[in-house]
Amino acid sequence: MLSFSELAVAVPSPTTMAAMTALRSVLHRVRTAGERSGRDPNHIRVIALSKTKPVTLIRGVYDAGYRCFGENYVQEIVEKANKLPEDVEWHFIGHLQTNKVKILLSKSGVDPSDCVALTKHVKMGCPKYLEFCGLMTIGMPDYTSTPEDYKTLLNCRTAVCKAVGIPEEHCELSMGMSGDFELAIEMGSTIVRIGSTIFGPREYPKKQANA
Repeated sequence: MLSFSELAVAVPSPTTMAAMTALRSVLHRVRTAGERSGRDPNHIRVIALSKTKPVTLIRGVYDAGYRCFGENYVQEIVEKANKLPEDVEWHFIGHLQTNKVKILLSKSGVDPSDCVALTKHVKMGCPKYLEFCGLMTIGMPDYTSTPEDYKTLLNCRTAVCKAVGIPEEHCELSMGMSGDFELAIEMGSTIVRIGSTIFGPREYPKKQANA
C-alpha cells in the first residue's frame, strides 16, 4: 500500500484531481501529527472511505497509486471489489447483519467494557475462521472527543492485549475520522478513517417521490 509517497495521476478528471489534492493534504497532516507526537508517520495508515462514491472515482485514485479503501455496506464493497483490481486493500467498517456474516465475517461494535470478552471470543473461540488484528474504535459522534475519551480507547487496547497475551505494538488501534484524526494520531492511533475530507460529502440516492 502506498501511504506517504508522492501521488500522481496521468490524465485526471476534475473530480479525481480534487480527491487526490485532498488526499495529499490528509497525508501531510497525518505525517505532521505523527512527527509532532514523536511517532513514525509511516506506521500510521490512512483508510480512504469511499462509501457511496462511484467506482470510476475510486479507480482514478487507485491509478494514482493509492490502495487502501473502506466501505460501510456489504453489497457496496462486494460490487466495487468485483470491478476493481485485486490488490486493493479493502476495509469493512460498518455494522454487519447476521445473514451477511458468511460474506465478510465481522461484527458490529460493543461498549468498551465488553471489548475484552469479544476479543477473547474471536482470538480463542474462532481461531479457524477469524484472526484478531486490533480494535476499530469511535470517539464522540460529533467529533467532540477529548484526550480523556481517547485514553479510554487506548486503555481498551491495553486491556485486550494483556488478556490475550499479545504485545500492544502487534494490535492495531483504528481511532480518528475526518474531524478528529490529528488528535487521535497524537493520542496513539495507528489507523485513521477519512471519508468526506478526501471524497467530499456522501452521495445517497434520492428517494423517489410517491406516485
